[in-house]
Amino acid sequence: MNLKKIPGYMIILSLASLFGCGTANYAPLATVDNVDLQRYIGKWYEIARLPNSFQKGCTCTTAEYSIIDSTTVRVLNSCRKDSINGEPDSATGKAFLVENSGNAKFRVQFFWPFRGDYWIIDLDKDNYSYAVVGTPSRKYLWILSREPKMDDTLYNTLIERCRQKGFDITQLIKTEQKI
Repeated sequence: MNLKKIPGYMIILSLASLFGCGTANYAPLATVDNVDLQRYIGKWYEIARLPNSFQKGCTCTTAEYSIIDSTTVRVLNSCRKDSINGEPDSATGKAFLVENSGNAKFRVQFFWPFRGDYWIIDLDKDNYSYAVVGTPSRKYLWILSREPKMDDTLYNTLIERCRQKGFDITQLIKTEQKI
């Protein structure tokens, strides 16, 4: 989450979203029907992600969400650089709910005016113990958990669901977490 690299990422993601780039070869990406924001807020541990430039060298990655108002969520992304004992790094942004999405779609902004998609495409609706977030272009994907480690059977089930939705799971990076 090198803060110097976030602007370039957000520009590219925002322009791609604005002009619909990268989604032409994919079926529409389905999200979960509804997200209870009161249950979704809090700390999530990144279990795996597709590679991206703004998280280069990140390990022990977490995302923490808190409600600002009825349509806006504060986002605090944190990681350690290059190892579990590396220097901490973080980025703070806002996520804006997309109207009529059942709280499953957000537009995330780490600096004005650029925003990128954040779509909740899988979720443990009973316990809110895991979530999967992706983008319609299938370029970005995160598997999140309330705990720093995920059961292998559940992890394999989630990556198979992601494969079925058109994500290149062969590129997934498992995130090392301090346990």
